[in-house]
Amino acid sequence: MIARITRRPRKKRIVILGGGFGGVYAAIHLEKLLAGQHTVEICLVSRDNFFLFTPMLHEIAASDLEITNIINPLRKLLHKVEVLVGDVNEIDLPNKRVLILRGYRNESRQVDYDHLVIALGSITNFHNLPGFSELALTMKSLPDAIRLRAQIIRHLEEANSECNSTDRQSLLTFVVAGGGFAGVETVAALNDFVREALPFYPNLCEDMLRVMLVHSGSVILPELGESLGRYTQEVLARRGVEVQLNTRVKSMTENRVFLVDGVEIPSRTLVWTAGTAPNPLTVSLPCANERGRIRVNEFLRIPDWPDVWAVGDCAFVPDIRNPGKSHPPTAQHAMRQGKVVARNIAAVLLGRRPEPFSFRTIGLLASIGRRTGVARIFGFNFSGFFAWWMWRTVYLSKLPGLDKKIRVAFDWTLDLLFPKDVCAVYDFDHRRDFDNQNHTRNALGNNGGYGVTAHAPGAGVNWSHALVRSASPGR
Repeated sequence: MIARITRRPRKKRIVILGGGFGGVYAAIHLEKLLAGQHTVEICLVSRDNFFLFTPMLHEIAASDLEITNIINPLRKLLHKVEVLVGDVNEIDLPNKRVLILRGYRNESRQVDYDHLVIALGSITNFHNLPGFSELALTMKSLPDAIRLRAQIIRHLEEANSECNSTDRQSLLTFVVAGGGFAGVETVAALNDFVREALPFYPNLCEDMLRVMLVHSGSVILPELGESLGRYTQEVLARRGVEVQLNTRVKSMTENRVFLVDGVEIPSRTLVWTAGTAPNPLTVSLPCANERGRIRVNEFLRIPDWPDVWAVGDCAFVPDIRNPGKSHPPTAQHAMRQGKVVARNIAAVLLGRRPEPFSFRTIGLLASIGRRTGVARIFGFNFSGFFAWWMWRTVYLSKLPGLDKKIRVAFDWTLDLLFPKDVCAVYDFDHRRDFDNQNHTRNALGNNGGYGVTAHAPGAGVNWSHALVRSASPGR
């Protein structure tokens, strides 16, 4: 009797590159849509093992929220998706494979795919300004927010004991470049935080502080329109923020920031939010792109590569309602693109027709500090406390995970009742090598490689929160 051996058909693999809004929401919906399909496997490649909710990032820098309350472990969000933590090193479209580097030793691993979703997001664009990548701070990742808070407090510490007025001036001058959402929310949160921290420093007063926002346009928050932009400028000015319009940052040194109009600002802190660029990997791909963003059709598919899709900041998604234009690279669009690309991949696998992506922006909201906000919802403008309440309500509802929602709401409640914790948790670059046992031992002898300064009564550090050292794509 001859036994017949039948080989199991190889499972089709869907690989998603990127752990931001587009990639994670694509994985979440694919998991739901293909739950009963045992011939399909889904793999998500992310630099980190968590999903960062970037709209609340400035609240980490301002000590409004605990560090880990706006991140969700990917393995907690995705139950049937294989999560690979590593950096995407190469995308080989002709051979349908991706090369990723994993671990501290950068071990290489090849991942083959049948369908590929590129959701690699964007990076900070310094426009080739010399020294900015080394000296300027950014606001795109969790470590960015931690470093900003640490630097603010470190400068307050130094200024409190500094007798030289020139050095003290540069320590207490904080400059934010860029008048978009990230820049305005960052400067508002920074301004509130540093002014509320002053009572803990007896040798400092508000007259010594200088907080500046530099914007190249004639009005900040141009996406919200001129009226809300002017309102935001007036609110920030009343709260001590200097708004410099129609100018740009030209260069910087360790203790100076120079503007294109010749103004020289003594400052040791520059937060750069004045530009982003698509991930460099997308530029090298053999497909059409628009200023580095991958051109896709209305189905979020790359025309010349039918098994490859792209969503989020790295994709140029045509707006079928406005021919020739694209959808803006925002979180609300990336979330919905992730959902549609999941439906379309499932449809292709099941032999159905894909659906075009069409979405109209529901609204835009910004928090501008001290329980004040601005918002444009369905074409209507809102400002003040109600807009701030809408901002918190909307983003709390979008934050994944019931436990995270409760933690954030609890933090916000405590923020109403108690002063902010003036503590700094930061990472020293030269302590990142944990492969060497001596480095590990030395790091543990110095707070695990992190510096901590605490001043608020009862302020402490949750060490499970302190040991965060990964970066994540931004908003």
